[in-house]
Amino acid sequence: MKLIILDRDGVINRDSDAFVKSPEEWVALPGSLEAIARLSQSGWTVAIATNQSGLARGLFDMNTLNAIHAKLHREVAALGGDVDAIFLCPHGPDDGCVCRKPLPGMMHDIARRYDISLAGVPAVGDSLRDLQASAQAGCTPWLVLTGNGEKTRARGGLPANTRICADLAEMVDLLLQDE
Repeated sequence: MKLIILDRDGVINRDSDAFVKSPEEWVALPGSLEAIARLSQSGWTVAIATNQSGLARGLFDMNTLNAIHAKLHREVAALGGDVDAIFLCPHGPDDGCVCRKPLPGMMHDIARRYDISLAGVPAVGDSLRDLQASAQAGCTPWLVLTGNGEKTRARGGLPANTRICADLAEMVDLLLQDE
């Protein structure tokens, strides 16, 4: 199985300091949905791992989040792609859960779902916490410079062997070249 794990906000869609709170606010980054479609068409299983503390903060409810994700699924499907599963942490930063990135709980859930080791599985994020969760789970962390990626790179402290690329489309180009 060829599995890839993607963060959502800042990797697939525009991020917002005010949170993405509705389907209307969810806007794909240029080339990201086409990149996911190319992955699917090349036999990759695409999973998303996303912190969604807006749920705990009361900024949106699960029905709204499901509507946002339905929009993501529809737009990817219209391009001939598929997102197999979306894993999320609904907790706030101070809730003490094990699933919120930078902890690797969601990554471990993904490994259990697909019954595979995550050793070397590419995991794409735009923040240090995405990369830390990936690295702790044994994934190969990839930093995209969209979303918070530029700031993340500038701050430094990236996990060893983090690969960096401009955006998800470039990352997918590199990944598919290496096959």
